[in-house]
Amino acid sequence: MIETIAFYLFSAVTIVMFWITVSSKNALYSMSALAAGMIMISGFFFLLDADFLGVVQIIVYTGAVMALYAFGMMFFDTTREVKENIRAPKLVFLLSGLTALLLVIAFVAPIAADHIKAFYPMVEGVENPQAVGVVLFTKYLVPFEVAAVMLLVAMIAGIILAGKKMDESLTLKIEEEFQEKGAK
Repeated sequence: MIETIAFYLFSAVTIVMFWITVSSKNALYSMSALAAGMIMISGFFFLLDADFLGVVQIIVYTGAVMALYAFGMMFFDTTREVKENIRAPKLVFLLSGLTALLLVIAFVAPIAADHIKAFYPMVEGVENPQAVGVVLFTKYLVPFEVAAVMLLVAMIAGIILAGKKMDESLTLKIEEEFQEKGAK
């Protein structure tokens, strides 16, 4: 029961985070939502008792999104677009606190449950990296590949956006220099 509630909670938050990623006009908001979505995906791995893959998801994919975040801060002038207009800060604080509490409960629920068993028990005589590989490429292949494709799409979008911004700024800078030299 608790696992089902946690699954639906992670699903809803993941969908909302990726919707914010796609629909936000501010690059920093999009990258923050993308990182939060990747962390929510790691929650699915924790629910499935794949702790190693959940940690790898957080470290590798969320770390890569944070690197993209750093590049976004370098390429875009994000400070001029940020205009916060929160009408009910107490409500935002309350909803944030309740969301954090629900996430903590969802992460702790599988650990606290005694009746959870792995679907693929460890094979005798197989070392830990081999066992992780067997489970990764059988039981968790689809979620791991979906996360990889989402990261690939995010990286390609970041490269395209950064390339367009650099082309525009370089073109404008060259035109300004040319006009200044022509005016003299």
